[in-house]
Amino acid sequence: MKQRSFFRRYLVVHFLSLVLLPVMILMMVAGVNPSSDPSSMDTTRNISGLIGLIIITFITVSGVFFYRLRQQLIRLQKAMTVPGDGSWIPEPIPERDSGMNEVDQLGASFNQMIRKLRDSHQRELEEESLRKQLIANLSHDLRTPLTALRGHASRLQREPLSQEGVASLTAIDHTITHISELMDDLLSYTLLTSGKYPYHPEPTDMVQFLRTSVASWYPAFENAGFHIDADLPFDATFSWEIDPQWMTRVLGNLFQNVLRHAVEGRFIGIAVDTLQERFIIQDHGPGMDALSANRGAGMGLKISKHMLSEMRLQIHFSSDAEGTTVWIGKN
Repeated sequence: MKQRSFFRRYLVVHFLSLVLLPVMILMMVAGVNPSSDPSSMDTTRNISGLIGLIIITFITVSGVFFYRLRQQLIRLQKAMTVPGDGSWIPEPIPERDSGMNEVDQLGASFNQMIRKLRDSHQRELEEESLRKQLIANLSHDLRTPLTALRGHASRLQREPLSQEGVASLTAIDHTITHISELMDDLLSYTLLTSGKYPYHPEPTDMVQFLRTSVASWYPAFENAGFHIDADLPFDATFSWEIDPQWMTRVLGNLFQNVLRHAVEGRFIGIAVDTLQERFIIQDHGPGMDALSANRGAGMGLKISKHMLSEMRLQIHFSSDAEGTTVWIGKN
């Protein structure tokens, strides 16, 4: 049998009071005799006192009711207040075992929703952890067969082969290298997103750092027939708090993408804007649409964006028919 709550009982009493009080007052007024009979006056005073007591009781009960109702609503409001970004799930509110009113029932429904959200969030965390662990294990386990394939390819290079055989062997070697790089990117991205990738920031002269990085990639661009336009001043510089290994990885990903996807233009421009503290990389390739279609390049760019974000830097791309321009600067 459904128990009637305090809220419903109060509404019934409130309704009856609103109806009966005016009736009682009218009856009292109608029954008042202008005579000065002491018994009649005593009766009038008794009725007036009774009505006053009823009114005081009604006001007191109403005050208690609305105070309890307000406290419950405030507690429920505080429990339901969450950050705009949804970064955490609120705590359940205390529940009463008996005598639950409509607000308590609303709180119980809220707690049930919280429990479901927590269970769902916990399952997501477990699934994400399992996925990252599987990716890490897979990336590690695939290294052994790839190393064996590279060994067989190296042995075949010492054997007499036709031109077609040499071309096929070269393609096999490039494919093995590409798969190995993809696995490295996948493992790095998994470690980055799980917060397990070593991070050691330090103040760094960015112009000198970029000059050293360009010098290390210069032979690769020359061998590929690229025209290199480097504008790296010696009389001006700026410093960033970065992890040198992370920034080397970021620049390596960007330079590698240019070598792979901007071969037709055979141009790379590298410049530093010391006033706005940023550097620019340009190429004459097919643009970001073609670049983003390549999954390997996409993973490399994701790693670069994640690393730059952790170092409080940002990257912007501008692409058209003439090529792609990349800006890296502070947030």
